[in-house]
Amino acid sequence: MTIRTNAGVPRAATIIVAVSIAVILGVSLWYLARPQPLIVQGEADATRVDIAARVDGRVASRPVHRGEDVKAGQVLVTIDNPELLTRLKEAEAARAVAAADLKRIEVGTRAEVVDARRAALASAEASARLAEQTYDRTKQLTARDFASVQKLDEATASLDVARRSEQQAKLALDEAVNGYTAEERGVAKATLAKAEAAIATLQAQVAELTVKAPVTAQVYHTGADPGEYVSPGVPLLTLVDLSDVWVRFELREDLVKGLKIGDQFEVKAPALGDKPITVVVRKIATRGEYAGWRATRATGDFDLRTFEVRAYPVDPLPELRPGMSVYADWKKP
Repeated sequence: MTIRTNAGVPRAATIIVAVSIAVILGVSLWYLARPQPLIVQGEADATRVDIAARVDGRVASRPVHRGEDVKAGQVLVTIDNPELLTRLKEAEAARAVAAADLKRIEVGTRAEVVDARRAALASAEASARLAEQTYDRTKQLTARDFASVQKLDEATASLDVARRSEQQAKLALDEAVNGYTAEERGVAKATLAKAEAAIATLQAQVAELTVKAPVTAQVYHTGADPGEYVSPGVPLLTLVDLSDVWVRFELREDLVKGLKIGDQFEVKAPALGDKPITVVVRKIATRGEYAGWRATRATGDFDLRTFEVRAYPVDPLPELRPGMSVYADWKKP
């Protein structure tokens, strides 16, 4: 007669339970002991262009609105400034006067003026000869006591005046024949150049009355409405270049170690369904911008500065817009 027992069954079950508990404890310890992933958060950003007034005046029109796409060279704002336009007309008139004066100097003295100066010289010469003859006769008469000394003095003075008038007429004729001096020509040219420079300055200011888009972008913000008075430096509107979008992270200095320009890593954007986006590092701040507080009991309290890291998508991603949050499971690229 054979007797069978079930003593091996409880023993096997005990072993299975023990192994299961050991596996669970091992997995739990591994999960607790494994390094936790470091999630760093950033945001998407793009090139912003702040458009400000460069001249004063009243906003005449603003044909664009917030959220509208604009092309490079498109009119954004027009400013009305009648006083500036009037000053430009005055400067143009001053330039015309300066140009006419320079032309007059370059042409030289008119032939009629030269003839008049020559006639004046001939008259002065005749007067001088007459004064000289009168002086000679009076001198002879005075020597014979037929004329007084007073008469001789008067004749002497008249001769001196006549000779000076003759010399003056001769100099005036030489001036008319020789024309204007090099210094006078230089002054006239400088006056014309000054007038042209004034016009160029005013024309540049008038051109600023029409504000155009410097790049193809989208209107993000408008700061001046039609009818408002603006001064130089007053913001008119802000553009965002959606063709130049990047992601920006503020990383602690211990995370930046080893990172270099050209490194690639993946980021995810919750707004895009956590779609992996490969980006390449194009900029790492030269120095830390501010300090983030971090206390460490083992070594004492100290500050860790943060550095801006800018990375661009490797492949164009039109749906990535400025302001979207992005994050990355940070590892050394």
